[in-house]
Amino acid sequence: MSRGMNRRRAARFGAIQALYQAEMAGAEIEQVIAEFQAFRLADLLEPLDDGEPAPKVDRAWFQSLTEGAWQQAEQLDQAIAATLSPGWSLPRLGYLLRAFLRAGAYELAHRPDVPVKVVIHEYVELAHAFLNREDSGFINAVLDRLASRLRPAPEPDAELQDAAPQDAGADDAAADPA
Repeated sequence: MSRGMNRRRAARFGAIQALYQAEMAGAEIEQVIAEFQAFRLADLLEPLDDGEPAPKVDRAWFQSLTEGAWQQAEQLDQAIAATLSPGWSLPRLGYLLRAFLRAGAYELAHRPDVPVKVVIHEYVELAHAFLNREDSGFINAVLDRLASRLRPAPEPDAELQDAAPQDAGADDAAADPA
C-alpha cells in the first residue's frame, strides 16, 4: 500500500487513525495529535510493511485535517446524518467509519482548494486498503451525497448571466417603450 501513498494520502490516513483514537479513548485531540506527531507518523504503515520505504507524511496537512474535523465534528455529523438512509445513524456506523466520513466531510466543507473528485477518490482508496468492499462503497456514496450538499455546483443560469455582456439589458430596455 505504501507505493500508492503520497504525502497527503498518508496525512489523511494518519488523521483517520487519530480521529478514531481520540473518539474511542475519549482523549483530548491536542494530546492525540502530539502523540502522532512525535511517535506514530514516522512509522504509520509499519503493520502493512510491503518492503517499500515508509511514506513521508504531510504533517501540516495531518494537523489541519485532524484538528478541523475534530473541532467541526458536531456540524459535520449533522451533515453526514442527513445523507444516511433510513434506519442508519451515526452510532450505528461505528468509530472507524465516522472517522473516515468526518475527515472527508471536513475536506469537502473547508478545503475548496481540493477538488471534490480528489477528496472522494482519496478516502475511497484508503477505504479499499483498510476496510471491506461494502464499507468502501458506503464511504463513496456518503461522500458523494455530502459533496452535492457542501459544494453545490453553480446553477447554469448564473454562469450564463456572468458570461452575458453587461449592456445587453440596455438594448432590451430601449426596444420596449413601456
